[in-house]
Amino acid sequence: MKNTKQKAFLFLKIVGIIILLGLALVFAFRNTILEKVIHRIDAKLDKDYQCHFTIEKAQFQGLTNIEFQHIYLVPKQADTLVRIDELKTSVNFWKLLVGDIQLGKLEINKGYIQLVKTKNGSNFDAFLRSKKDKKDNEEVNYAKLLNRITSKLMDLVPTDMNVKGFAFKIDDKGNKVVFDFNQLALADKKLNTLIQVTSDNFSQQWSINGFADPRDRKADLQFFNAQSDTIRIPFLDKKFNLKTGFKSIHFNLDNLAMDSGELHIDGYSSIQDLFVNHPKIAGKDVVVKNARFDYHWIVGKRFMALDSTSTIQLNTIKCQPYISYTNEEDKVYALKLTIPKMKAQDFIVSLPSGLFRHFEGMEAQGNFSYVLNFEYNNHKPKEVIFTSKLNPENLKIIKYGEADLNKINGEFVYRANDKGVLQRPILVGSGNPNFTPMAEISPYLQKCVLTSEDPSFMTHRGFINEAFRESITKNIRTKKFSRGASTISMQLVKNVFLTREKTLSRKLEEILLVYILENNHISTKERMLEVYFNIIEWGPNIYGIGEASHFYFQKPPRDLNVNECLFLATIIPSPKGFMYRFDAEHKLKIGPKQQEKFLTNLMFRRNLLTANDTIDNFPLSISGPAQSYLKQKAKTTVIDSLETNEFEF
Repeated sequence: MKNTKQKAFLFLKIVGIIILLGLALVFAFRNTILEKVIHRIDAKLDKDYQCHFTIEKAQFQGLTNIEFQHIYLVPKQADTLVRIDELKTSVNFWKLLVGDIQLGKLEINKGYIQLVKTKNGSNFDAFLRSKKDKKDNEEVNYAKLLNRITSKLMDLVPTDMNVKGFAFKIDDKGNKVVFDFNQLALADKKLNTLIQVTSDNFSQQWSINGFADPRDRKADLQFFNAQSDTIRIPFLDKKFNLKTGFKSIHFNLDNLAMDSGELHIDGYSSIQDLFVNHPKIAGKDVVVKNARFDYHWIVGKRFMALDSTSTIQLNTIKCQPYISYTNEEDKVYALKLTIPKMKAQDFIVSLPSGLFRHFEGMEAQGNFSYVLNFEYNNHKPKEVIFTSKLNPENLKIIKYGEADLNKINGEFVYRANDKGVLQRPILVGSGNPNFTPMAEISPYLQKCVLTSEDPSFMTHRGFINEAFRESITKNIRTKKFSRGASTISMQLVKNVFLTREKTLSRKLEEILLVYILENNHISTKERMLEVYFNIIEWGPNIYGIGEASHFYFQKPPRDLNVNECLFLATIIPSPKGFMYRFDAEHKLKIGPKQQEKFLTNLMFRRNLLTANDTIDNFPLSISGPAQSYLKQKAKTTVIDSLETNEFEF
């Protein structure tokens, strides 16, 4: 037993001596090892990214402190990407022994990173090229992968940092922005940053201050303008015509850790006085006074999710989101959004200003709650789940804003907006000789238009969930927005109360106004359809069925036959181009004929037409002023998409 202990003790002594000798050798040759590491990095960057990496001076100071001077990263035939005049750092020795790098202190004195893009390319192109991964076919554990990445990134954040005279520069074909770090210091887990931001249009000082602990993976930071002014975001205005900024941002990371094989990320972010201006969003600044996002992300082996315990608050509007992506046998995308019971008036006053200008001044009473549920399986696209339900409780509009929905019930003046240009005024009412009451409109036309535009108009409440599902399925499949789910109610609101601008603002207002119009019983379905028939565009400077029936056929709307009604229904999507549906002999081309045949058969199947309806139905003949358009010779080549024979209803 004694001999065994002696042998074990001797073995440990030998191992200890070997380790000490190894450490001594590492210490003795540490600078030589460092030079070889730098050469390997240079060779790899040259091979993979066509970049030359040089350090004029690199040496250890003691066992863990390293000093570098004049670091350069220069892509071949491009501007310098990185230059650092002086860099001092310390590394965790024990982590270094196992191949990991964890920085302790970091000092940088003068230098820059610059991204330069010209007409011939950029100095960072090589780093954007995808690299083939030999493990592409292996199953990736999302939780472990993300935890490994965040751990390495956190290890690269020093616990003690002091950066002076360092800049981050962007030059995108003359669109220049410079971020000068006048101060970047992290000591005792306190971060203090002062950044001078300079663009072609303005100059500001930004500050990022607060608590930061990269080892414990926690942070609590404030981002604001050092001059107590609004922070403006540079570069985006010239690049994307997007003007945006904010008063301040508060970011908190409370937890980033593995638990039972899942990575949990918890914290919150808030922003004050956010403004956004872009012609595709709204006609003026969209302003959000206060917004907050309390998040709880969960990343598992093959899924990522924003847990339903998360909350989003927009002024006084609170909602509970759930977003998930699962990648197992099928790829499943899910979104759920719940707005708990709240006062309708609180909702209206909390809407971002500038985004809902037609709601400004609106007053409501009562409460409501809302639930949205969406799920898409890539292997079962036709089984997409989409439900949207608003639950009102004594909900009533007591005062309208700019959009007074009650006007639809009386006589009013309508002016179409064609590409931003207001057209001639159309009186919707008995004072207009072309105004046509529903009783004076051919039943065939009513059936044809409803079948082609909105078959369930008389029964739905403004929206058709099935149409939304089909629209979503097609848009995902084609990877572009190629089909909408517009109802007659939506078309009516868009034309009567809103503009024709293609903005996010207009679409959101349209959805809300349609719900109010349909669910508060402001008007009857018959009156809504009557207004629709009397305002829609039916040809060049032709508005309403009263003008259209005389323009094409020289007869009142009540006398239109089936063929004439089929024609009028099928030109609604593109009325100004009606003449291109005809050949040189003024007869319908094959495409339009097949479209009308499809619509006719559909109406037969739905018992909206009978064989008796088509007796003595003569071929279509344009007899009104529209004839002059058929006789004109087209001065430009027009591609008739109707010849593709693709029609959808």
